[in-house]
Amino acid sequence: MFTGLIEEVGTIREVKRSGASSYIEVVCEKVLEDIRVGDSVAVNGVCLTATDISGDSFRADVMNETLSRSSLGALSSGSRVNLERAMSAKRRFGGHIVSGHIDGTGTVTDIKKDGIATWYTISAKPEIMRYIAEKGSIAIDGISLTVAKVTETGFSVSVIPHTADQTVLPLKKVGDTVNLENDVIAKYVERLMKPAPEEKSGGITLDFLAKNGF
Repeated sequence: MFTGLIEEVGTIREVKRSGASSYIEVVCEKVLEDIRVGDSVAVNGVCLTATDISGDSFRADVMNETLSRSSLGALSSGSRVNLERAMSAKRRFGGHIVSGHIDGTGTVTDIKKDGIATWYTISAKPEIMRYIAEKGSIAIDGISLTVAKVTETGFSVSVIPHTADQTVLPLKKVGDTVNLENDVIAKYVERLMKPAPEEKSGGITLDFLAKNGF
C-alpha cells in the first residue's frame, strides 16, 4: 500500500523485453536506503517487486500484461519515473490510499499556468471517469492529487510548485499517457451496493437502513 506522496524521481537504466519475461532497472538514491529484495516499490504508480538490488539501482520484473495496460511499456533508457516505497506505519499518512494497481491510462490534453500553480487536464475512458468526483482523490503516475474539475470525458488537477518539483509532471506534454488509479474506496462502495447472488434486491435500501438501526 502507498500514499501517493512521491519520495524520489528515478532514472531508467535499462528496459529488457524478452518473450514472456521483462524487467526494468531503475537508478535511484533515497529508495535504496532501506529497500530489500521482495519489497514493493511504486514506479509511476505501478506496484512492482524489487528482485535485485545493486549499489545504485534496483531491478523489478514486469509482466507483459502490465507493460501493455500501463505507461510502463513506453519507458526506455533515460526515462524519468516517480518512485515511492510501500507505506510505513511509522510515518504520517499524508496522501490517500493508493494500492499501486492502476485502473488504466489517461491522456494529457491540456497544460496551463495559473499563477504559481499548473493545471493539467486528463482525458480518460468512461470506466475510469465513473469513479472520479470533484474534490475527490486520484493518483496520476502514482501522485496523490485532488480533482479540481470534472467533465464527461476528463478531469483537471491544479498542481502546486512543490509537487511539480518532486515528480515527473513538469516533463509531461500534451498527448502523453499517464497511469491512473481511482480512489479504492469508491470501487468498494460500488461493489457493496450490488446485491449478492442470493439476494433478490441489492444494495443500500430504506428497508436495509431501518433493519440496521438507521
